[in-house]
Amino acid sequence: MSTAAPAPLVDEALAADLADASLTLARRFAAGATLWCLAPAWEPHAHHVAVEFVHPVVVGKRALPAVALTGPDLVPSVRISVRPGDVVLAVAAADDSAVASVMRRAPAWGVTTLWIGNGERPPQGAADHVLWLDDPAPSLPATGGFVLLYHVLWELTHVCFEHPGLLTTAPDCTDEVCVTCSDEGRLAEVLTPASGLDPATARTAQGTERVDTTLVGPVAPGDLVLVHAGLAISRIDPEEP
Repeated sequence: MSTAAPAPLVDEALAADLADASLTLARRFAAGATLWCLAPAWEPHAHHVAVEFVHPVVVGKRALPAVALTGPDLVPSVRISVRPGDVVLAVAAADDSAVASVMRRAPAWGVTTLWIGNGERPPQGAADHVLWLDDPAPSLPATGGFVLLYHVLWELTHVCFEHPGLLTTAPDCTDEVCVTCSDEGRLAEVLTPASGLDPATARTAQGTERVDTTLVGPVAPGDLVLVHAGLAISRIDPEEP
């Protein structure tokens, strides 16, 4: 009979991911962010995460702005809700197409992303922070494993608030850079297509911009393009990492 202890649910690698995600989340909250919570297949998790942050059960912990987004049209709901600097947290499987599309568009919206799930992992770079349980058991979402992850995320976020020095980040570089000569390439989501002599408009992390789409051809609202120096240089498939 084996006496080996079972593997911990949160191993060293996941603990490091949780710590990193918590620091990012604390810094975003300190800067005025709202946390938008998604869980298309398991909506109670979206509500639970939001309540966890809005209504802390520990006396003295601050209430943090968090909202659950539910319903069938997830991408449009997130698009009209988020502001640059906000955070989107999803509890979902790696093959959830709606969540994958939100995560893919997030850089154009100026949003930080966290993805919690289990089993097969999302592609590398699918979200800014991936908090994953490798156990593929289909019952895991209902056993409390996910709850443990976002509760620890909440606790560590408040630990960061207890150390204000952690909440400050290095200032952005203010050196002038020629965007024509640099390797700048930014994700943008088309708002309106080009019409006559008027270029297309697109949403980027910096706001609404006018974009020349001559190289990529006709575009429609919601299309993703890579922008360099005001010029759309390629199309991006919103369903691919």
